[in-house]
Amino acid sequence: MFNVCPGCGQYSEAKDVIPLPTVAICKFCSYGSTFLSLPMFVVTGASGSGKTTAALKLARQAQNVVVLDQDILWRDEYNTPEDDYRDFRNDWLRMAKNIHQSGRSVVLFGTSHPAQFEKVPERRYIGKIHYLALVCEATELKKRLMGRPAWRKSGLEETLTDMDTFNQWLKDNAEITDPKMKLLDTTSITVLETVAAIQEWINENVAEASV
Repeated sequence: MFNVCPGCGQYSEAKDVIPLPTVAICKFCSYGSTFLSLPMFVVTGASGSGKTTAALKLARQAQNVVVLDQDILWRDEYNTPEDDYRDFRNDWLRMAKNIHQSGRSVVLFGTSHPAQFEKVPERRYIGKIHYLALVCEATELKKRLMGRPAWRKSGLEETLTDMDTFNQWLKDNAEITDPKMKLLDTTSITVLETVAAIQEWINENVAEASV
């Protein structure tokens, strides 16, 4: 709904955005639509790092944010590694942009990295995106993946290798991505401790944005 101009009815996701207050300017008729540009929170990590379990518990207790798992929208059409899954990331930011108009920020869980969100058209409508990466020790990650039901195919050698590689990539690159990612090691902490740490991270950044 947001991308259709109330002035001329034309559709565009690539509007000019003017801050304070945030206004999206239609490129066809120059109509200005005010909107809420809220911060967003992205929680990434390899499979087995604890994302899904934490997301389910956080969604039940979070009062000031909307918690979502990116996999709920996944379809085969989004499987485009050649452009770094551009449409999938862009559509999620479009979803977040519209949810933000209710006054609550989105916390999005799912395997990703900052560059995938920072370079898509819908990025202009979101405030600062904060990134948190859940990581754990390689042996623990493998144990968790091997312990999953067989239908998930998490114990396949290819999956184990891919997840170990991504888990290590997050550790090695958290300080040099743009923006940087904060790391949370879940190797030796409980699910409840993981959720509490994520909630504290969210609260800190919400408070910072409101100053």
